Amino acid sequence: MRQTRVLLGVVLSLVMVLSAHAESTDAANAADKQEAQALLKKIQSAAQKLNYSGTFIYQQANQIRTSRITHVLEGRNEVEKLEILDGQPREYIRRNEDVTCYMPETRTKIVEKRVTQDGFPAILAALPADLTDYYNVKMGETGRVAGFDCQAVLLEPKDNMRYGYKLWAEKNSGLLLRAQTLNGKNEIVEQISFTQIGIGNIDHSHVKPSFGNTSSWHTESNVINPANLNEWTVTGMPPGFKKVRELKRMVADAPPAKGAAGAAAMRREVSQLIFSDGLVAISIFIEPGSQSRTEGSLQQGALNIVGKRQGDYWLTIVGDVPPAAMRQVANSIELKNK
Repeated sequence: MRQTRVLLGVVLSLVMVLSAHAESTDAANAADKQEAQALLKKIQSAAQKLNYSGTFIYQQANQIRTSRITHVLEGRNEVEKLEILDGQPREYIRRNEDVTCYMPETRTKIVEKRVTQDGFPAILAALPADLTDYYNVKMGETGRVAGFDCQAVLLEPKDNMRYGYKLWAEKNSGLLLRAQTLNGKNEIVEQISFTQIGIGNIDHSHVKPSFGNTSSWHTESNVINPANLNEWTVTGMPPGFKKVRELKRMVADAPPAKGAAGAAAMRREVSQLIFSDGLVAISIFIEPGSQSRTEGSLQQGALNIVGKRQGDYWLTIVGDVPPAAMRQVANSIELKNK
């Protein structure tokens, strides 16, 4: 009997130790999650509220593109200039929601409204309250990016319908300096990273066009109008993805070959449905299916594209989600009978 009491005491002691350890672990995990969520909010705010200018590289599969971004606040207005440094020169200057694209080789300006708010480093512009329902958010390691000390935060997907992310934020300001997209094997499939960045005192003249007086350039207006596309339903959208925009826009086909007869590129109206989980988006483009096209899919880094014919329409589905999610979405799109 005495041995039994001794053994029972040992077991109870072990249970108490294990329980205390579990409580301590739970408390540490909760604190880590809270710290990570606070860092995400800091990343979100920094991209919108700070002045900064820097050069970044965008690596998508075997392609690498270099760009320079300058962001300043002028009173309550956000002004941003994005310069494409590879290939044909392009500059995009945004004042709040108004965007102008400068194309110097044809002396053309294209004016339009911003559709989504997810450009680097402001990829968390629409940080939703329910993000943790679909991602495990936790602190990662520390390191250096572009000469700055950074803290990483991890977003691990809770299903196979989305990618994971590792975001590197500058420790003092919270500005996002590197974003890595991870597949189910924790491999980097896409990343975007500053190679040089200045934060704080930025010359406001750096957000002006680089081409001098452009008043004589040809100006095109890409009209984007709200639309009611409720006749289209999508039942296979991944959990957490909500419809955020319905619109119609004019798009241009590729211009005719040099020397070919005919006028400028043809323009046509395309409808667009945009869904988002607050971190990434899936767009469905809908247009009459009169053109001869081949159905199929394409993957470039984290970006997946599916093209398919649906009755009298051609659908193009574009999203930064895994191929399985894209197939599920594409196969679930239906047009209601009017």
